[in-house]
Amino acid sequence: MHDDRSLVEARLRRVLDERIRPAVYPESVPLEVAVWHAPGEPVPVAEGLAAEPEPIEVGARWGAPWGTSWFRVTGNVPRAWAGRTVEALLDLGFDENMPGFQCEGLVYRPDGTPVKGLNPRNQWVRVGAPVEGGEEVRLHIEAASNPVILGYHPFRPTQLGDKETAGSEPQYTLTRMDLAVFDETVWQLVADLEVLGELMAELTLESARRWEILRAVEKALDAVDLQEVNGTAARARSLLEPALSAPAVPSAHRISAVGHAHIDSAWLWPLRETVRKVARTVSNMTALLEDEPDFVFAMSQAQQWAWVKEHRPEVWARVKKAVADGRFVPAGGMWVESDTNMPGSEAMARQFVHGKRFFLDEFGIENEEAWLPDTFGFAAGLPQIITAAGSKWLLTQKISWSQTNKFPHHTFQWEGIDGSRVFTHFPPVDTYNCSMSGSEIAHAARNFRDKGAARRSLAPTGWGDGGGGTTREMIAKAARLRDLEGSAAVVWETPKKFFEQAEAEYPAPPVWVGELYLELHRATLTSQARTKQGNRRSEHLLREAELWSATAAVRTGFPYPYEELDRVWKTVLLHQFHDILPGSSIAWVHREARLTYERIAGELTAIIEAAQRALAGEGTTPLVFNAAPHTRDGVPAGGARTPVTEGRTSLTARPAGGHILDNGLLRIEIDARGLVVSAYDVGADRETVAPGRAANLLQLHPDFPNMWDAWDVDEFYRNTVTDLTDTDEIITGEDGASVRIVRSFGASRVTQVLSLAPGERRLVLDTEVDWHETEKFLKLAFPLDVHAERYASETQFGHFHRPTHSNTSWEAAKFEACNHRFLHVSEPGWGVAIVNDSTYGHDVTRTVRTEDDRGTTTTVRVSLLRAPRFPDLETDQGIHRFRHALVPGADIADAVCEGWRINLPQRPLTGAGEVAPLVTVDNEAVVVTAVKLADDGSGDVVVRLHEAHGGRARATLTAGFEVTGVRVTDLLERPLEGAAAPDLRDGAIELRLRPFELVTLRLRRG
Repeated sequence: MHDDRSLVEARLRRVLDERIRPAVYPESVPLEVAVWHAPGEPVPVAEGLAAEPEPIEVGARWGAPWGTSWFRVTGNVPRAWAGRTVEALLDLGFDENMPGFQCEGLVYRPDGTPVKGLNPRNQWVRVGAPVEGGEEVRLHIEAASNPVILGYHPFRPTQLGDKETAGSEPQYTLTRMDLAVFDETVWQLVADLEVLGELMAELTLESARRWEILRAVEKALDAVDLQEVNGTAARARSLLEPALSAPAVPSAHRISAVGHAHIDSAWLWPLRETVRKVARTVSNMTALLEDEPDFVFAMSQAQQWAWVKEHRPEVWARVKKAVADGRFVPAGGMWVESDTNMPGSEAMARQFVHGKRFFLDEFGIENEEAWLPDTFGFAAGLPQIITAAGSKWLLTQKISWSQTNKFPHHTFQWEGIDGSRVFTHFPPVDTYNCSMSGSEIAHAARNFRDKGAARRSLAPTGWGDGGGGTTREMIAKAARLRDLEGSAAVVWETPKKFFEQAEAEYPAPPVWVGELYLELHRATLTSQARTKQGNRRSEHLLREAELWSATAAVRTGFPYPYEELDRVWKTVLLHQFHDILPGSSIAWVHREARLTYERIAGELTAIIEAAQRALAGEGTTPLVFNAAPHTRDGVPAGGARTPVTEGRTSLTARPAGGHILDNGLLRIEIDARGLVVSAYDVGADRETVAPGRAANLLQLHPDFPNMWDAWDVDEFYRNTVTDLTDTDEIITGEDGASVRIVRSFGASRVTQVLSLAPGERRLVLDTEVDWHETEKFLKLAFPLDVHAERYASETQFGHFHRPTHSNTSWEAAKFEACNHRFLHVSEPGWGVAIVNDSTYGHDVTRTVRTEDDRGTTTTVRVSLLRAPRFPDLETDQGIHRFRHALVPGADIADAVCEGWRINLPQRPLTGAGEVAPLVTVDNEAVVVTAVKLADDGSGDVVVRLHEAHGGRARATLTAGFEVTGVRVTDLLERPLEGAAAPDLRDGAIELRLRPFELVTLRLRRG
């Protein structure tokens, strides 16, 4: 037989595009359209419906950037259409290639009932099936003219990312507003041909099945009269039936399709627009569930559910019914799909506390999976947090984006720093926006790396990022792929059902230990420094507010601010979303975030001050409140006392130029360039700075990645570096313990104050940068005279080690990584810590010096600032303040302590006298991360703690109040099944912890 494959395939493409798809709507009549443009921000639905619109014609331009327009469409169904299915086709000016990234709408009936959302892949609204003819049609569309930020030429700087700079030029052209007859037979034929055509393209040329499909398609095309498609579609479908009914082979890969609409809580749109995106998507999905009995839809992010409940009660009613039916599924159990690298220990825990509690309170549903398809890598402390929240599974997709190394598994056990393991799945379909195309389904089956041991994967199905969700076309394709020869077998299932089956078929999967590092988007650890600082400071203010409020409530009857803390926590958690905290959203988002963090700081500071005043009482005794988990200057952790400081610091001229700071513990030499050329540990008789090198060295790199500007830093940035060594001035401080250095470079200016306090083994570096560079990367370097093959980096509830070398491609790919409050580099018996108050990104490299010395220099560089121009044209322009400290001679215990210390400055107050801690722990390896009252209002005291040094620990926790009972709980403060109650004697609780173990205790007050 001659090879006519290309001829038939080309014929299929053209006939589908030019004849069959257009025949889905064979007849149409125009609707009358009028529009009212809302001034300013979106208005309530009732106001939009009541507004008086002006006529508008198809073809007219509409929609200023970020505007809202209320369209009213009216008409009558022609009587000649009686007995037929009729739909309204409402095209606001859509580009079908941009679902979720441009204009969208929500359709209402005149009484305000939502019908469904409109987006580029969902332009229809069912009017009747069948109609009687003559019906009046009246619909209202709340249309959002969101501008296209990420266009066909991506990453171009734009002013459209903030309503304050976006202008008023109309963004869209009204394209179609019609009533049309919907021919379901032709629509089904389209689905038949698309599924078979796409499957055919994925089969090998040697496959008999490919040729069987080709011949069936050819016969069907022969049966279609191109001048009478609607009358011949049924005959064509019948000729395809044998090809569509051939069953899948028994060994076919099995795909659990989960309806999905990944909606970024903010990204290329502001938070307020996400509220509406969720409403549109949810309206679509609840409507689709009513029409499609096999379909299952899952939505994560409790915050988004809460938005629907608060802002769209009419949509919420439909959601509750669909959840009760078991087909609209709460997923993930987190407040938002957060970043997991940068949120602190407590914040990461509270993501699950608030997320899971919302779904429990609203629906009685316990989520057992973490659902994070788009998060930019996963911290090594996360498995313990997932298990401590009562969950056991994790789904993500993003690791498939790694540039260098292909992850070796799709289903595996992920082990965290404490030994906790989570059954984890990476969908091999390699997208969280699966559309059920043949190429996606075939790729999932081919790509699955656990063949032979398992044959099941999950496909999140539906348009996402900007929402939209699953379409009826995807459901039609899935129905045909349920049991089809040559294809993986597809079935709609809930995430829970998938994980239960996957776990059962793969009882001993491989284990991956440590972080799940994404080899991409590394610059998200640095972009938008103010957002990151706002997060870090909010986390620590929340710790203080809970600690002092709980202490004051127990001691003085202070009213514990349950509602205020709950609201603030949820706001902070929202801003940890994986495009807000990472700095990859538009300018509008980060402008609002700065204002939000300022407001939060004011609210929390007021709570802290009120609680401390209640504790201190009236008096003139000078007190210092210490919220850190370690004693400081004689002030106990969680208490207040008059501090005790000893020693003095001398400031002298350095003979070779510059200054020397010496407090008897450290001697710091600062040369005439303002660089630290010596940091001598007196007690250890040990130099910290590598010979011939200088610390406190600011380094500037060009920073123009190949794509994803705010997200990425490419390794070639290191090829060019400028050391900032010129100074404008160097001035000694009036306190006799500090040196001030001012530098100018480019259009920017840096002012640093280096200080060495009496009695302390840390050099504090306060850095203020007035930053006006573009496409530059600013680093702060510390070349250390330490031979280290690995270094410690703090993460949630502990730390873990990364190599300093790049022996393999896996190590080389980690050229920019995340830490929380500290980094620690050491040799046996001596080490150095570098701690920070608000930075996350860093790199660590090692070099061997000259043959005469042969020592190893381990260089730690802290990432301070970037200046990408997309999606925020003015990223980080302006003044920034950072605080770091160099701690020579530090072991891990010192690193942990100093990291807390720099983030929780002491608060002075005068009062009646000492304030005893609410709880104390007698082992510094056991760190208390939270002291609070139980969320249920019972008055119980909740204490969360963990082993922080990486070893086993025994400790006694002593309560400073009468305790009548103690229970070990999960993060949601529920008794932990199978956990024995700790020994309680006279308010003392004996604890034994394994390395990095996290424990939550609930203490019942007498």
